[in-house]
Formats: sequence, structure tokens, C-alpha cells
Amino acid sequence: MSILATILIATAAGSLLSLLLAALLALSARPHWVPVLVSYAIGALLGASLLEVLPEAVEMGGDIGTVAKALLGGILLFFLLEKLVLWRHCHDEVCEAHGGHGHSHDHGRSGMMITVGDTFHNFVDGVIIAGAFLVDFRLGAVTALAIIAHEIPQEIGDFLILLHSGYSRTQALLINLLTGVATMVGALVGYFALSMLEGWTPVLLGLAGASMLYVALSDLIPGLHKRAEIGETMQQLVLIGLGIGSVALFGYLIGHGH
Repeated sequence: MSILATILIATAAGSLLSLLLAALLALSARPHWVPVLVSYAIGALLGASLLEVLPEAVEMGGDIGTVAKALLGGILLFFLLEKLVLWRHCHDEVCEAHGGHGHSHDHGRSGMMITVGDTFHNFVDGVIIAGAFLVDFRLGAVTALAIIAHEIPQEIGDFLILLHSGYSRTQALLINLLTGVATMVGALVGYFALSMLEGWTPVLLGLAGASMLYVALSDLIPGLHKRAEIGETMQQLVLIGLGIGSVALFGYLIGHGH
């Protein structure tokens, strides 16, 4: 199977899997599961970035300074992009960024912001997955796993916000499905653009690592601090550890299988 086919199958399967799981959890009224998924996603993102993507970037480039600059630039870039889109990930029904909690609809404003932001972020995810697969099958598989782990709680949060904004369940599902297509578009753009920019691979992997770190540290971890009890904190640590462990195990198994 060609690299392009592998990339498209990975992005399509990831988008559909995260959407279906998110819809099932959101429709079965279990939003209290979201914090559990978020903790696991943090571990998966941190593990993929620090154990796989960034070490691979250093190994390929042979220059830790270049990768560090790409990482720093990437963090600043994602900060600016988040400001420009006026959107943040939201994993709870109560969310200051999207108008707080209440029964009155906001005439779709939150839903529109979520849709724009999610489409853009999914596009970037597609580019990152394509870039990782172009470097190495194992790296691509691990990167796709981390992104899918993050997409599930994100999709649930988005789904709840769309319902809160006045969209029906069918409309919310269709909007999330359409934003998922952006991942495949990003993968296609990434495949054709990155194959022409082979010398830039360490820098692009540095940016990919920055994206994962930024989402984990800026968007997801602050939400965990709302639950400061010792029991909750221990649960969060265990789940983050499971996320990191999953990436490490998955990378090991894929590495031995190829």
C-alpha cells in the first residue's frame, strides 16, 4: 500500500472513530466521562510529542538547536492562531469562552466559532499526520493515535456546545462530520507539499511537536485544575500515565511489526 493511501486511511478512520465515539458518549448523556478522556488525551499528546516526534526531529536534523527553535516558534504560532480564530477547546458544558452555562441559546455564535476553529485545527492535524507518515510509518501511526485520543474529548465538547447554541443533534453530528473532512484535506496538502520540502522535515516535526505540547499544556491541563481534590488528582495522574504508556507501547509494537 502506498504512503498516500496509508495517510488517507489513517486520517479517515481517525476522524470517523473519534466522531462516532464522541456522538455515542454525548448522546448517551455521559459528559462526566469527558474529564477522564481529557486526562488520557493529555498523556497521549505529551508522549507522542516528547517520546516520538521531537526525538525523531533531532535524529533527522542532527541539530537540537534547530528543532528547539522550531518548537519555540511553533508554540508562539499556535498561541497567535488561537487568538486570531477567537476560539478555544472546550471540554465542559460550562465554558467562559463560549458564553458560560445557561438554557438560552446564543443564536449559533458559539457553534460558528467552534466550527471555524475545529475545521482549521483538523486541517493542521491532517498536515501533521501526513508529515509523520512521510518520515516513518511507526512515527505516523503513533502521531495518528495521539491525535485521535485528543479528538474524542474535543468532539464531545464541540458537540455539547453546538447543542447549547441551538443546533439539533442531527445538525451537530453533520457539522462535526464536515469539519472532520478538513483532516483529510490537510493530509492531502501535507503529502504533496511536504514531499517537495524534504529538507525542512526536522523543522516541520518541531512544529508538530509544538502543536501537541501547546494543546496539552495550554488547552487541556488548565481544565484539570478545576478538580483539585487529592482523589481526582491521583486519577488524573494515572490516566495521563496511561496515555503516555499507550503511546510508548503502541510505538514499540509498531516498531517491531515493521
